[in-house]
Amino acid sequence: MKNIIKIILVFITLVSCKKESSNQNIIQVTYPITKTVDTVDSYFGTDVKDPYRWLEDDRSKETEAWVKAQNVCTSNYLKQIPYISQLKERLSKLWNYEKIGAPFIEGDYTYFSKNDGLQDQNVIYRKKENGKADVFLDPNTFSKNGTTSLDAMSFSKDGSLLAYSISEGGSDWRKVIVLNTETKEQIEDTLIDIKFTQISWYKNEGFYYSSYDKPKGSELSAKTDQHKVYYHKLGTLQTADELIYGGKPEEKHRYIYANVTEDNRFLIITPRISTSGNKLLIKDLSTKNSPLVTVLNHTDSDSYVIENEGSKLFIVTNLNAPNKKIVSVDASNPNPEHWVDVIPETEFVLTPSKGSGSFFANYMVDAISKVKQYDYNGNLIRNIELPGLGTADGFKGKADDAVLYYVFTNYNTPSTIYKLNPKTGQTDLYWKPKIEFNSDAYESNQVFYTSKDGTKIPMMITHKKGLKLDGKNPTILYAYGGFNISLTPAFSITNAVWMEQGGILAVPNLRGGGEYGKKWHDAGTQLKKQNVFDDFIAAAEYLKTNKYTSTNYLAIRGGSNGGLLVGAVMTQRPDLAKVALPAVGVLDMLRYHTFTAGAGWAYDYGTAEDSKEMFDYLKGYSPVHNVKKGVEYPATLITTGDHDDRVVPAHSFKFAAELQSKQTGTNPTLIRIETDAGHGAGTPVSKTIEQYADIFGFTLFNMGFKELNIE
Repeated sequence: MKNIIKIILVFITLVSCKKESSNQNIIQVTYPITKTVDTVDSYFGTDVKDPYRWLEDDRSKETEAWVKAQNVCTSNYLKQIPYISQLKERLSKLWNYEKIGAPFIEGDYTYFSKNDGLQDQNVIYRKKENGKADVFLDPNTFSKNGTTSLDAMSFSKDGSLLAYSISEGGSDWRKVIVLNTETKEQIEDTLIDIKFTQISWYKNEGFYYSSYDKPKGSELSAKTDQHKVYYHKLGTLQTADELIYGGKPEEKHRYIYANVTEDNRFLIITPRISTSGNKLLIKDLSTKNSPLVTVLNHTDSDSYVIENEGSKLFIVTNLNAPNKKIVSVDASNPNPEHWVDVIPETEFVLTPSKGSGSFFANYMVDAISKVKQYDYNGNLIRNIELPGLGTADGFKGKADDAVLYYVFTNYNTPSTIYKLNPKTGQTDLYWKPKIEFNSDAYESNQVFYTSKDGTKIPMMITHKKGLKLDGKNPTILYAYGGFNISLTPAFSITNAVWMEQGGILAVPNLRGGGEYGKKWHDAGTQLKKQNVFDDFIAAAEYLKTNKYTSTNYLAIRGGSNGGLLVGAVMTQRPDLAKVALPAVGVLDMLRYHTFTAGAGWAYDYGTAEDSKEMFDYLKGYSPVHNVKKGVEYPATLITTGDHDDRVVPAHSFKFAAELQSKQTGTNPTLIRIETDAGHGAGTPVSKTIEQYADIFGFTLFNMGFKELNIE
């Protein structure tokens, strides 16, 4: 079919992105025809039509043709935005600086990642003490188009062996390759069909990993809900790998992770039914044929072993401690009634790490990092002096490491690496990026606003200094609000380019996240999910009331669970913003749990089969089911990847089809489907730059801007 797109531009005065806009940029779109089918599901006596069910079949020729037609339609639209090429050029220029990851020691070598600037994937380097750094592993050579990425690396205890996993085309399915680190030669067959896993070595003999049975049907969308832990002994076939835990029909453990303590003493297993809460089991590997011992036989908490001293275990837990604490217990009698507080719970959320024989307690204080160093008896050694207000991450290492590293960043400070002497507390700058971005020209301020039910919500607002509060600043309101995930200040090249154009970045910490602990998370789950949407709406109203922006200059953006947030808010309040940018979103709330590992998200969402009350609640906000005829929705650019097997692209496909069939007015409703890309991780730099040039160009164009202030 031919897609005819005609451009109708009302040219008034050419202006910069900074101010004054006519909001009259219109491109008339003829959308591809999307057929409908008579599919009906019944829930508690209520019939629900699903006219675009056929788009769930990612292997069909019809779906493939639909994807191609939609991409042609979207591409033709974006080609007519005059400054997308400028945005791409500016993104490329700003991105083109050397980036280095914090170093770590394995065996005789210090390893670190580096990107010269525009390489699609980061390269792993290594060097001996006082030696020259050489390339150890270059993921840019894994595939011709840069779409095969390095996922994880795990070194054997002496550093002589490496097991690393790769992702092809952005899929969550992994392959694992084992190398001799001295010769860099692969030493056995590649392991395949591995998903959602840690790789944890036992001595130099083999390693533990997790996976599902390969599903029947599409590997990118078929349900996978029986996770298993295996042990792979070096020199044996994968088919001979020993099943350690999982696979019992009566136990639906959708995520099971296994790791070995640094001293090779204990195997730790954490089975999960959903993304929140886990059981906890241990196995003493120093005793042959020792049994798995249950520490926790329920999933009422998130608990894991962070360290051990002989038989003494240190456990991080939020059991009866919503903000988390560290406890100790002897492995011979590890049940909770024997736990002893080492670092007690405080009013702030704890995210600990360990290294050099110390615990580093990283607390979130209104989403800002505060770090304290403790010994294993829980005695405070010192407060770590950080470079400023922002996010500090790292402080991890082996027990005998003499130096630890951490990365510090905030919304206007690029990630900078610091070196810490854990004995003296002295912190030194290790590496600072040389980037053509003047951080001093920008400011980031935290405000608190009131949500619908009176709850105070924090929000970081970042922009150029001297911003005029006249309601005409292009603004992206970005949030997540789910799965106990916290949004803490971090620098982004893409956000920097947005702010260079006079744009504002506003990031509220909605309920459903983890910024204030378990209670904050639970306040945005299941039958309380509307709190998350209300918090987001209130953030938008705060920005408009205080003249940061106004409806015509506001874009709402989020990805994954944040894509659900945008989809729900734009269907509940289509008048809230001018532009909506839902990325890789969970958009069909009646069927999300039928794809891949989606059933594991039920802690946050509930499912349509749980009860009539839950069905009614989900249907009441499910974006796919709440697009109405005769409504003018914001200009919408949906983004997804054809290899996304976490939030399958069918969510986005169906939402786009609904919007295109029902949208009223001239605002476009487009979908941009990246090929050979998944949920986001490992996406090549070149694809990321193209995507954000399109997103920002689409956003500014639909806010009415005719030209930009790109230097």
